[in-house]
Amino acid sequence: MAQQEDVFKKIVSHCKEYGFVFPSSDIYDGLGAVYDYGQNGVEMKNNIKQYWWQSMVLLHDNIVGIDSSIFMHPTIWKASGHVDAFNDPLIDNRDSKKRYRADVLIEEQMAKYEEKIAKEIAKAQKKFGDSFNEQQFRETNPRVIENQKKFDELHARYADAMNKMDLEALKQIILDEEIVCPISGTRNWTDVRQFNLMFSTEMGASADNSMKIYLRPETAQGIFVNYLNVQKTGRMKIPFGIAQIGKAFRNEIVARQFIFRMREFEQMEMQFFIKPGTELDWFAKWKETRMKWHQNLGFGAENYRFHDHDKLAHYANAATDIEFHMPFGFKEVEGIHSRTNFDLSQHEKFSGKQIKYFDPEINESYTPYVIETSIGVDRMFLSIMCHSYEEEKLENGETRTVLHLPAAIAPVKLAIFPLTKKDGLPEKAMEIMNDLKFHFNCKYEEKDQIGKRYRRQDAIGTPFCVTVDHQTLEDNTVTLRYRDSMEQKRVAIADLRGIIEDQVTITSLLKKLQ
Repeated sequence: MAQQEDVFKKIVSHCKEYGFVFPSSDIYDGLGAVYDYGQNGVEMKNNIKQYWWQSMVLLHDNIVGIDSSIFMHPTIWKASGHVDAFNDPLIDNRDSKKRYRADVLIEEQMAKYEEKIAKEIAKAQKKFGDSFNEQQFRETNPRVIENQKKFDELHARYADAMNKMDLEALKQIILDEEIVCPISGTRNWTDVRQFNLMFSTEMGASADNSMKIYLRPETAQGIFVNYLNVQKTGRMKIPFGIAQIGKAFRNEIVARQFIFRMREFEQMEMQFFIKPGTELDWFAKWKETRMKWHQNLGFGAENYRFHDHDKLAHYANAATDIEFHMPFGFKEVEGIHSRTNFDLSQHEKFSGKQIKYFDPEINESYTPYVIETSIGVDRMFLSIMCHSYEEEKLENGETRTVLHLPAAIAPVKLAIFPLTKKDGLPEKAMEIMNDLKFHFNCKYEEKDQIGKRYRRQDAIGTPFCVTVDHQTLEDNTVTLRYRDSMEQKRVAIADLRGIIEDQVTITSLLKKLQ
């Protein structure tokens, strides 16, 4: 695990050094759990958003997009349950004065039991090789059985305490499991208490008539309160979906792990409106569709898993997460929830307005049910970074740092280098640049020797580099270098666009989904 943490530290510093992610307000020593995306980060983030948006809106003729405001009428958050129920259970360690989420401490303890089991299995696998039977080993090895029993008992207690939101029971689990504060190493814990995660502010010209409003903690409610506007103006028939990408804000007390948990973050959410009674079929369909979207990036199916919720939110009748294997364990990148008709019914009740859907096929009005898919842009960004980063040992004994980013997600698609700064080579390189820059993001570089320029582009994940040399002036061919294999081949300038565009556009990713 320590080795994985070292890798994660390297990724964080790589993100800063190469213009992907900076701590916010850096010259003022930063602001806790808030980050800014640099020149390469913003390009990559836009590509992720583009991939998601187009997979939703271009590939489904019954899904449209909106962009709702961050400020909303405060009663919306009363109706949605956020004012009363959007809480985290927190616990303080009296010695370190540090605050933790009680549920996270317990989940980390459960992960430790899983790790112990995984270690035993890995050891046995090495020992027995091809003849190893994992199922049999799990059922017969005393250490695995013991850790599995501890995990199951803890899991049952934890699920029960979370579903009842029994704060005393959560504290008791922490004491019984002898969970210590990672900083002080002591078990001197306070009681667990609830903390609301919404940021509030005032709207209005004077103190007397100002109204308390909230920064939205999710983008979903903006879709729900607009669902009828969209349905009527777009003449949408159920089933249909509304997609949205936007900022959300949560006053996370325990924000950590770089951009994994932040106070200001971006969500990509799609709410799919359906006929009551069909929700579990649609839930299964969207699980499959979303998993396919993730795996389409080519990071290997073994790095993803579904994790069903132990505690269902007050509005859900089914919920699962898609988890990705980060350096700090399997962590949620996307949630898929069957939200029933909770949100729309609540908004109908609190607003006093009729927002039922009239179904012409059965000649009857009803409140639609909803399947939600909700993904964090920043978590998605982090999962791609973690999987792509490699310190590769080369045959000549050197090491190169390379980001094996999917070509369509990479910030720069093509770097163009003149071999030297004279003999008309820079002019020829700029001519190629000026032709190709309308089709994908290109970067021109002439500083340093060619090997160093290649290394810089490897470090930001640029899939292709082109070198213009003296032969180019004679026969209009260039050296095209591939990032992952470092293979170089001579190609005609006229063929460049066809070779590269085919692999670097979002369209190339979308075609694989069909």
